[in-house]
Amino acid sequence: MDSHPDEIQPEQPRAKPEWRPGVLAAVAAGGALGAPARYGIALAVTVTPGTFPWGTFWINNSGSFGLGFVLAVLLARFPADPHLRPFLATGFLGAYTTYSTFAVETDLLLRNGHIGVALAYAGASLGTGLAAAAGGLMLGRAVAGRARPEPV
Repeated sequence: MDSHPDEIQPEQPRAKPEWRPGVLAAVAAGGALGAPARYGIALAVTVTPGTFPWGTFWINNSGSFGLGFVLAVLLARFPADPHLRPFLATGFLGAYTTYSTFAVETDLLLRNGHIGVALAYAGASLGTGLAAAAGGLMLGRAVAGRARPEPV
């Protein structure tokens, strides 16, 4: 039976990913630096129970900005490097940012009756996180564009 060109075809199974120890090491090394960076910032920002969790908010927003920036620069300037993106994006920024803490803090605010703070935190985190990532992408593209050598 012929299929019509407008019909959605089922996805083909993806090939099994190959084992690349160097990439795993890059992710682990980045994570080993990103997690303590987050911990240090979390210690520096005091948050009182029932109030807006500013530490996690700023960590996640700066990480969103950093991810946009890093990916724009790496994809433009170092697209073939197999270790930079896993080290910086997956490793460092993956360990630096924290969805789990965001979810726990939102849940605790809701459970303890701070519904307005919880909704403000969740909404602001989503909105500013997307804006930060977009801003990082724009700045990264501008920086990567300026860093290109002039053709001879």
